[in-house]
Amino acid sequence: MSREIEMRADLAACQAPLPSRKRALQHAASLLADQTQSEDTIFDAFMARERLGSTGLGNGVAIPHCRLAVPEIRVAILTLAAPVDYESIDADPVDLLFCIVVPLEEQEAHLKLLAQLSGVFSEEVHRSRLRACQNVDDLAATMDELLKLQQIDAA
Repeated sequence: MSREIEMRADLAACQAPLPSRKRALQHAASLLADQTQSEDTIFDAFMARERLGSTGLGNGVAIPHCRLAVPEIRVAILTLAAPVDYESIDADPVDLLFCIVVPLEEQEAHLKLLAQLSGVFSEEVHRSRLRACQNVDDLAATMDELLKLQQIDAA
């Protein structure tokens, strides 16, 4: 199943002054909440996933994700004004978060999106471009461009 993710400025936060992982995840949940899932439900799902193991990948990047009863994949991107402790694999603090809420039945799409994001965030030049963004429009457009560069075709 191939589903292109399109970034939107209303699902982005740029240089957000969020002082902790918890506050960053709360803000992401507020961006991703809609009529199908509340902010509290999304935040609780993110925290439950974090308790299984940090979604901090290293290099200042985290990909918090959860699966809920939603009709389609929803994504948000946040850059933080200052890095926060995230218990990442490399112990470095995180300032770049790509947050995902995936429908319960979308396992394949979920894995493909994680692979696509791995390609985006593995490149220092991509991380630098995202961190250099000064507003939500630029951040969403840059992430959208980087996702398209890493598009994984469905078999």
